[in-house]
Amino acid sequence: MRHKDEQWEKEIRKGPFASSPFTEDHKRKVLQQVEWMKKSEVGSKGDRPESRSRLSRPQVGSVSHKRRPRRGPLVAGAGALVIAAGLFLWIWDDGQLVKPVIEQVYPTAALQLSDGLNTNLLTDKMKRNVATTMRDDLGKQLKITKVEDLPVSGRIYVEAGSESEKEYAQIWLDATTGNLREVQMRREMQPSELEHRYLRQVPSLLQSIGSTPTLKPVSVQRYVSMKQGESEPISHTTLALENETGYGEIVWQQDKAVSITGDLSPDQVSQAALTDARKAIEALSGKANLDLVRASRSKDNELGKDTVFFSFKDNYFVQMTEGKEGLGYTVGDANYYEQQEIGNIEEMEAYHEKLYNIDESLLREKVGPIVKKIFNIDFDAYKLHRNAEQLGVVTFELESSKYVFQVEYREDGRIKMITRGEL
Repeated sequence: MRHKDEQWEKEIRKGPFASSPFTEDHKRKVLQQVEWMKKSEVGSKGDRPESRSRLSRPQVGSVSHKRRPRRGPLVAGAGALVIAAGLFLWIWDDGQLVKPVIEQVYPTAALQLSDGLNTNLLTDKMKRNVATTMRDDLGKQLKITKVEDLPVSGRIYVEAGSESEKEYAQIWLDATTGNLREVQMRREMQPSELEHRYLRQVPSLLQSIGSTPTLKPVSVQRYVSMKQGESEPISHTTLALENETGYGEIVWQQDKAVSITGDLSPDQVSQAALTDARKAIEALSGKANLDLVRASRSKDNELGKDTVFFSFKDNYFVQMTEGKEGLGYTVGDANYYEQQEIGNIEEMEAYHEKLYNIDESLLREKVGPIVKKIFNIDFDAYKLHRNAEQLGVVTFELESSKYVFQVEYREDGRIKMITRGEL
């Protein structure tokens, strides 16, 4: 053991581990793991071609005490030592510890299996695909709770975690090849568990939309899916951020940020847009110069939309959107979104009928002046369209215009929200 101890001392003095307080017990456990890895490595050579296997066998009549050539300073090889030490040592990523080495090289070493499972259904390739998918896409190995053969579809079904919990995974594999066929996984994690490659992007992403870069991560949700015919799982990671005065949210698809939302710094608020929003609120409510409560911006690269949202005193709001589908503008009164109290089915049916059959002239009387003040458009020529599947909502269209107006209203004709969008 003295020779191995010397090898360990040489290895432990390298790299970022030189100042680590490793104990004698720690070294002993690592050396035991080296021996285990050596035995596993020898056992894994059984599928090599016969001609190569013979090279490692002692020849008949050879001298047993013949000295072997030295292989270098490490008996088990530097690779085996580093892999074994990976149970205790971690890979560094821009200053942050991220993943144990052994899970990188042997992902199935971290696979967790419940008792009583029919694990004979899982080939080595299936186990490796399941472990790698959970490690790389979900970011955590969940304990496998079910393994089932689906002979009709030619698949093996693997379930991990519990459907009633926040961490859950379903994986379907090809029974013949062991390849992934479908994947559905979800997980909630603490911000401290989020990979550093995401966290290091946060300040610059918030700054890119004019939001404060000091918002702090508060929660993380991850969803992973792969549908039939797709080549690999796709992960969506949503990070919620907050501080004393604001909020934010960033969504990544794989490692690329696709949506960024955050409160705007005061110096980033467009005064022209703010003045326009106040005029719209006055047209809707009759209240002038309401105080601004919050201004935020959301940039969605996936949908090609850039949205600014203003929230005012007394629960009024304005939303302005630019995107691939054109310009959008919404003004609304959030006070009208309380639940309608309905005692029984008969009352509900009567209420729905009243919403659907609301008098058109009453709606035009309410909507026309608001649209005129905000958009300077004469509403009389626009034709009304009702939709039985959207009670309390009508659409006004004009054949010669690219704009349509969607109006949300109460049963007495009061306006909750007006949205103008392009066809």
